[in-house]
Amino acid sequence: MKINWAENLRQNVHQLAESLGNLFVESFHYLALFAIGAVTAWASVMEFLQMIEAGNIKIDDILLLFIYLELGAMVGIYFKTNHMPVRFLIYVAITALTRLLISNVSHHNPPDMGIIYLCGGILLLAFAILVVRYASSQFPSVKIEHPHRKAGAGSSEPVEVEKGEI
Repeated sequence: MKINWAENLRQNVHQLAESLGNLFVESFHYLALFAIGAVTAWASVMEFLQMIEAGNIKIDDILLLFIYLELGAMVGIYFKTNHMPVRFLIYVAITALTRLLISNVSHHNPPDMGIIYLCGGILLLAFAILVVRYASSQFPSVKIEHPHRKAGAGSSEPVEVEKGEI
């Protein structure tokens, strides 16, 4: 009988440590998301003000604003779902390469293999989006209904399936 109180104490300590750990991790998570969102918003506003101050806006400036928009959307989606949208990272990379390509072409650089490399990189990233979308539709990630409770292999807790990338 005396071992029973020790086991209860151990379980209580474990639950307390797990709750405190979750609190600290989630607090850092939200603080980091707010910081990233604020820095992204600040950078986009500053860039926009520099464009207005310059008096002319080029296409690569507009594409830079799209990169900020995509980064802000990533933060928002991650804040709501706790899933990193991998496709958005690829979209940012495609937009950045497109911005570089337009910048190179618009500054009248002579055509060289660099343009072919940039186009190949964009094509490769577009193919990566195709692969990610196909994989997420064919192999959906499993989302546990109550993420703070651990379900064992023989547990009867319900598990819902969510379509989307990991």
